[in-house]
Amino acid sequence: MKKVFFLGAAMMAATLGMQAQKTMKAPAGGKAISDELIGIFFEDISSAADGGLYAELLQNGSFEFNPGERDGWGAGTAWKQIRPGHSLGTLQVRMDNPIHPNNPTYMRLHTERVKEYYDYKGWKGFGIENTGFNGISVKAGEKYDFSAFFRKPQTSNLQPQSFQIRIALVEPQGWGKDPKLLAEAHLEIDAKSWQKCEAVLVPEADCKNASLQILVLTLGDLDIDQVSLMPEDTYKGHGLRKDLAQALADLHPKFMRFPGGCVVHGGGDGFWDTYRWKTTIGPKEQRKGLKNTWGYHQSMGLGYFEYFQFCEDLGMEPLPILPCGVSCQGANGGWNMYPTQAQDAVPMSEMDEWVAEAIDLIEWANGDPATNKWAKMRADAGHPKPFNLKYLGLGNEEKISPEFAERFKYIYERVTKAHPEIIIVGTAGPGSHPGNADLENGWKLANELGMPIIDEHYYEPNSYFLNKRQYDNYPRDRKTKVYLGEYAAKDKKLIDALAEGLYLLHVERNGDIVSMTSYAPLFARKDNTNWNPDMIYFDNERAYLTCSYYVQQLFGQSSGQYYYGDCVKFEGDAADVIQPQENVHYGQSVILNVKTRKLYVKICNASDEVKKANINLSRFGIKKNAIKTVLTGAANDENNYDKQPIAPQKETVKAQKKCTLDVAPYTFIMLEYTL
Repeated sequence: MKKVFFLGAAMMAATLGMQAQKTMKAPAGGKAISDELIGIFFEDISSAADGGLYAELLQNGSFEFNPGERDGWGAGTAWKQIRPGHSLGTLQVRMDNPIHPNNPTYMRLHTERVKEYYDYKGWKGFGIENTGFNGISVKAGEKYDFSAFFRKPQTSNLQPQSFQIRIALVEPQGWGKDPKLLAEAHLEIDAKSWQKCEAVLVPEADCKNASLQILVLTLGDLDIDQVSLMPEDTYKGHGLRKDLAQALADLHPKFMRFPGGCVVHGGGDGFWDTYRWKTTIGPKEQRKGLKNTWGYHQSMGLGYFEYFQFCEDLGMEPLPILPCGVSCQGANGGWNMYPTQAQDAVPMSEMDEWVAEAIDLIEWANGDPATNKWAKMRADAGHPKPFNLKYLGLGNEEKISPEFAERFKYIYERVTKAHPEIIIVGTAGPGSHPGNADLENGWKLANELGMPIIDEHYYEPNSYFLNKRQYDNYPRDRKTKVYLGEYAAKDKKLIDALAEGLYLLHVERNGDIVSMTSYAPLFARKDNTNWNPDMIYFDNERAYLTCSYYVQQLFGQSSGQYYYGDCVKFEGDAADVIQPQENVHYGQSVILNVKTRKLYVKICNASDEVKKANINLSRFGIKKNAIKTVLTGAANDENNYDKQPIAPQKETVKAQKKCTLDVAPYTFIMLEYTL
């Protein structure tokens, strides 16, 4: 008897899906390119981490702010003393017997009086209040996790057996008025050594400017540190603000570079302020806060573990950047000290410490917890499986001086010997244009070492990106590939985004030598912005996506392994011309992804005239429908906090192997075909 098997609907769908995703052979005429061209670059600039992507709602919860970071700052920054109901007490900043040496500062609350008088309305106690980052935004019915470390010091024989604490999430009502209660919890503290206490707060109403109050209801001395208020609803439960993380996920990035940028080598403050990854992992209360290059405090609540976890959550390759014993040449205003500038270098006798920093990171990320102490720390933090680190950056746009070259070579050779499987990304210094001495010296070093990838940086007016085609003239036979790690047109209007898009079309044409790109900076918080422009602006309530964001998104959605330059021709051009050429403000690119069986036709018109594009896809077996995405507007339109006129518009259209498009001025069009 013949046996007949029936597939269930789910299994049949999965089987058909697997068949549809079967890798195809690329038709003739294509050029193999990198399919990791579009990534993101996260740097804690403009409050991108604390008060931004990191979902923590309280500012200075560890009391570590200090005047060395910003004039007027101290342990009490972002906090205020409160004494409702005629209560009395004092605050004292202390550093003896802290939770951890990396977190030395805490607050002692001495409560002297807590009574109920004739005008008692339910508010009493001595304590402290935190308003977060320009107010705390909470939603009704959502859960918020409060935690803090408390200790009952033995300051006298009159200390109580235990302390009663009221935790209140409130909406302030103005001077002299009791606040509106949104949520509360009560704790009893009796620990004589540091103990973490937790509670869940559920607000009864939405509030954009809430505060958190910690009220002591018992007389005596109580120590407090590492105060936190975190929404339970974070991106994939990993402590990142959902809307900002989702905005990054929607870019479809293939990698993320972190933690900088200038924060890597400590900027203008010396080696004591260099970012060291080992002090950013482990329990939050044991991490070492740092003065940020951009003039504020980094809590390190968003540390290396969270960066790697986020990369895993988004399917991105992690690209950590480590310092290599040489400081920023702009230290303490040294940019104008030509030609040597203010670069410092650690003694060669100390370079083994920086080598170990890199090797230990690789082992922390990829090692076996059973045999490696760093890998065990990763496992103890909740990630026993390796993170599969593939790339490692050494240095960040330092001046390529003889001192830099000597130290980079020292660390490069030792890291590659210990871990030849890791792809090292070097640096070409700032201003990576032909004729720049750092670019030339960086490439000389790259060629000498056979470096896999070199990181180039430049920020220019939109005229540069509209007119220049830098990578058309790069040698095709060099072993070293290019990572365009920081770039942007110097404004956030539509014409700037289209200029960047036009430049990326030329990058795709050169995707055999350019392997990665990332726009920078990524985030900027309203009223805390160090740099303009940025890709994403935000406040406590929402993100504001720029025109450049949408251009990056289109390129992120259309990655592939093959580039075709001859499928789109513009009327008026010679038959053999592949746009965009130098000084031409329109262009095209056709990208094939053989893994997803998708074909993408991208056309950019950054000119003030209609352009007629003739499309010929005869070599591809396209299906009957295509998705058309259009980004268009006036040249000087921009998205900001007040209005957002620019957004992509999508529609399903009939797919044609041959067609002609009239491309309006200041317009980007992408057609997505299924093969």
